[in-house]
Amino acid sequence: MAEYNFREIEQKWQGYWKEKGTFKAEVDPNRPKFYSLDMFPYPSGAGLHVGHPLGYIASDIVSRFKMLKGFNVLHPMGYDSFGLPAEQYAIQTGQHPAITTEQNIARYTEQLKNIGFAFDWDREVRTSDPSYYKWTQWIFMQLFNSYYDLDADKALSIDSLVAKFEKEGNGKVKAVCDDDTSIFSAEEWNAFSEKEKQEMLLKYRLTFLAETTVNWCPALGTVLSNDEVKDGFSERGGHPVERKKMMQWSMRITAYADRLLQGLEKVDWSEPIKEMQRNWIGKSIGAEVLFDVKGSDKKIKVFTTRVDTIFGVTYLALAPESDLAAELVTDDQRETAEAYIQVAKNRSERERMSDVKTISGAFTGSYAINPFNGEEIQIWVADYVLAGYGTGAVMAVPAHDERDYNFAKHFGLEIRQVIEGSMENGSFPGKGGLIINSGFISGLYMKEAMQKCIEFLEAKGIGKGKIQFRMRDAIFTRQRYWGEPLPVYFKDGLPYLIEEKDLPLVLPEVDKYLPTEDGEPPLGRAKDWTYKTADGEYPLELSTMPGWAGSSWYFFRYMDPKNEAVFADKDKTDYWGAVDLYIGGSEHATGHLLYSRFWTKFLYDLGVVSIDEPFQKMINQGMIQGRSNFVYRLKGTNTFVSFGLKDQYDTSAMHVDVNIVHNDQLNLEKFKAWRPDLADAEFILEDGKYLCGSEVEKMSKSKYNVVNPDDIIERYGADTLRLYEMFLGPLEQFKPWNTNGIDGVYKFLRKVWNLYHNAAGEFAVSDEKASKEELKALHKAIKKMEEDMANYSFNTSVSSFMICVNELTAMKCNKRDVLEPLAVLISPYAPHIAEELWSLLGHSDSITTARFPEFKEEYLVESNFEYPVMINGKMRAKLDLPLSLSVPEIENSALADATVQKWLEGKAPKKVIIVPGKIVNLVV
Repeated sequence: MAEYNFREIEQKWQGYWKEKGTFKAEVDPNRPKFYSLDMFPYPSGAGLHVGHPLGYIASDIVSRFKMLKGFNVLHPMGYDSFGLPAEQYAIQTGQHPAITTEQNIARYTEQLKNIGFAFDWDREVRTSDPSYYKWTQWIFMQLFNSYYDLDADKALSIDSLVAKFEKEGNGKVKAVCDDDTSIFSAEEWNAFSEKEKQEMLLKYRLTFLAETTVNWCPALGTVLSNDEVKDGFSERGGHPVERKKMMQWSMRITAYADRLLQGLEKVDWSEPIKEMQRNWIGKSIGAEVLFDVKGSDKKIKVFTTRVDTIFGVTYLALAPESDLAAELVTDDQRETAEAYIQVAKNRSERERMSDVKTISGAFTGSYAINPFNGEEIQIWVADYVLAGYGTGAVMAVPAHDERDYNFAKHFGLEIRQVIEGSMENGSFPGKGGLIINSGFISGLYMKEAMQKCIEFLEAKGIGKGKIQFRMRDAIFTRQRYWGEPLPVYFKDGLPYLIEEKDLPLVLPEVDKYLPTEDGEPPLGRAKDWTYKTADGEYPLELSTMPGWAGSSWYFFRYMDPKNEAVFADKDKTDYWGAVDLYIGGSEHATGHLLYSRFWTKFLYDLGVVSIDEPFQKMINQGMIQGRSNFVYRLKGTNTFVSFGLKDQYDTSAMHVDVNIVHNDQLNLEKFKAWRPDLADAEFILEDGKYLCGSEVEKMSKSKYNVVNPDDIIERYGADTLRLYEMFLGPLEQFKPWNTNGIDGVYKFLRKVWNLYHNAAGEFAVSDEKASKEELKALHKAIKKMEEDMANYSFNTSVSSFMICVNELTAMKCNKRDVLEPLAVLISPYAPHIAEELWSLLGHSDSITTARFPEFKEEYLVESNFEYPVMINGKMRAKLDLPLSLSVPEIENSALADATVQKWLEGKAPKKVIIVPGKIVNLVV
C-alpha cells in the first residue's frame, strides 16, 4: 500500500474491532476501572451533523488513552429513544413511532461506527425498548413504595411508615409530606377506610398523584415542561400554551434538596453548572407568616427570609395562578383584576422570571391584616410572584427588596424603611419614603430580630421558622403516546401498582397517536387498557412518563444491560461505580443532571447501588457553529456577482449550501443543480472564479450550513475528522466550523504515513539507534500529551503532534525507537492510521493493547548551549559549548575562537563576565 488509502484502512480496522470485540468491557478486579460516558443522543431523522460528535470524540480519546495506561475501560453508547418528535411525525404520517425511531437509530449507529469510536456496542441501550423500560417502571414502583424519613435522612419503605401509623399515628413522625397533612392518632388511623389510608399515604409517597399547575398545550394534547415553552408557545410547532390545573404524577425531588446541594461539593464539575443547580434548588432560611384577610375567614400564608422587615410591609402580592387571587377580587375591581389574571397566569414561570423589564399587576380590592401591628395592607396580584416558589404570596417591603420597590414605584404604592439594628443595610438608599422605627425589635441586629419575630409567630400560632426551597416537585407525566407506560391502575379513583411479575407494562397499539375525542391522552384509544386482579378489572393510567425518566438511570444499565432479573447486578455497579468522565451539554444542568442525581441518591438509599453521585467529572462541550456561505444576486435578475465585485453592483445576499462550496469557491454546476429556479443562473466572476462571502452562525438547515460528517469522512477520512474537530479549539468553547482548514489536518496525516515509508512508497522502518534529537522531538510530544490529558486539553496535543512530525520529517527519521511510540501516541486521536502502522511494524494485536510510552526527562535535558559573545556591548559571535564546562573553560574557549580574536584585534580584554548557560561578555 504505497499511498495513504484512508478508505481501505478505516474499513479494515472498523471490521477488525467488531470481529475481535476489541472494546468489549468485562469486570476485572485486577485492573483499575475507568467509566467514560457521553450524554446519549435522541436519534432524530436528520442524523448527525459535524457538531454532534465533538464530545464523543473527546471522550473516545480519553477512553483510548486510559486503555493505553492499563485501565479497564467501560465506554458505551445508546439512545434516548422516547420523545415528542417521533410522536409528532407519527401523528402526521400515521406511522408507528417505533418504526421511525428504529430507522433513525440505524442511521445514527452507522454514522457513529464510521467515525471509529471505541464503544462497546454489545451494551447498547434504548429507552424505548421494553426490556429497558421494564426497569424504569420498576424504579417508579420503588419510589411509590417509599417515603422520606427526616430522622434517618433517607428514603424508607412505606410499609415501615404504615407500621408507625398503626402503633402511634403520625404525630411524632418526622417525614417529608404535603403541607396540608393532618395529624391523627393510631386509633384514628386504624379506623380509616382503605380509601382514606391510601389518600393519606399519597401525601408521603416519593411519587404521588396530585392536582398541579402545568403548561398545557391543547394543539399537542400534552403537558410541557418549562424547557419546552417559550414566550407562551410550544418550542415544537409554536402552539399556544396555557397554565391550568390537572391531576398529575409528581416526584418528590424536594425531599432530596439538601442532599443535592451537599453532593455538589463532592463532584468535579464546572462552577457555573454547580451554581445553576444551587440557584435552581434555591435554599432559603426564613419564616412562614399567616396574614388574616379583612372581612373574611381566608388566610394568606407568606414565606419570607426577612421577617424582621415585616413592619415595612405596604402590600401583599399573590401569584396570578393562586386560587386566592381570584377569590379575593372584589366587585369594584373585578373587570380589571380578572382580565389581568387571565393573561398573566398563562405566562410560564420561566418566562416571568426572565422578564425583568415588564411590571404588571392588579389590585384585588381586598386587604390583609399585618399580624404584628394590626395595620391594613392592600392585596395585589403580580406576575413577579410565582406559584411554584414558596407559598405563591409575597409580603412586599419595597424599601428592602428591588422587585417590590419597582412594583411599588410603578403603581404608586407606599415605601417605608425599617432602620433598626442592621436592617438599614438591606435598604435602597435614597429610595425610601416614610421611615418606620419598630419598637418591637428596637436595637436588635438582623439575626436577633428575626429570631424574636419567629418566636412571636410561633407563640401566637400565626407562623413558624422554616427552610424553603425554590425547587418544586418534578411533574412526572405527559399526555403522550410515545413514552413509558406507568405501572399503575385505578381502584375507587385511587392509584395502585401492578405486580412486579407483570413488568414490563408494554405500550398498547392505538389507531391514532392523538388524544381521544373526550380529551383523554392517546392511550385512551387502546382496547382493553385495563389490569386484572383477583377482585376485578381496573383501568390503567393513561399518561406516560416524561422524557427524563429513562435518562435518569441509564448509566447503571450500561453496567449490566442484558440482566433480566435486576436492573443491574450490584457486584457490577460496585465495580464500575460512578462515571469517571461525563461529557454533554450545559443545557441539561437543571433537568437531566438534577434528576439523575436524585434517582441515584434514591437507589443508594434502597441499597441497590453503592454510590450517591452518578457523575464524578463532567465537561460541558461547546457548540461547533456553522460557517455560512453567501452568493450575491443582482436585484431583479438571476445573475450572481462574485464576492470581491459585489460592491460594484446592486445586490442582495443569499445563503448557499456550504456543501457545494470549497475554500469559498462556488461549484457553478452544482449551484445550478441545487434548486430548479437556479438552473439558468449566470455569473460575474473574478479571476475566472466565483468566490462566496462567509459568516459564522448557528448550524441549521435554514442557513444551509449543516455539514454532514459522512461527507467529510468520504472526502478526508474519519481520522481527519476526529483530529480536526479537536484542533478547532478548547473543548468547552464555542468555535466555528471551517472546512477550509481541514486540508491541513489531512496533509498532516499523510505526513505521518510518509514517515514510515520511503520515497518509493514502501514500508521502511529502520532498527538503527535513534539520535538524541529524534528522541527529543518524540519525548516533547509525550510530555505534552500527558499534561494535556490531565487537563482535558485536546487541541494543544494535536499541535504538538504536528510539531513533532514536522521535526522528524526534517530529520528524515525512520527509526523504530521513535516511530513505534509515535504510533501509540497518536492512536487515541487517529486510531485507524495508528492501527495500520502498528500492524506494519509487525504487531499482531490491536494498538489498544500497547502501553503508553514512558516520558524520559533525560531526552529533554540540553547538553550544549549556544553562548552569545558580547564585545563592548555588541554581539560579535556565537559559541556552541557543552553546559558542563567551568567558567575558566568557557573563557578559554571564547578567547580561542577565531571570530572573537578578529574583533579583539590582538588586545587582551580588560574585563570578562561569564554567566554559565547564558552569556559571555568581554570588555576591551
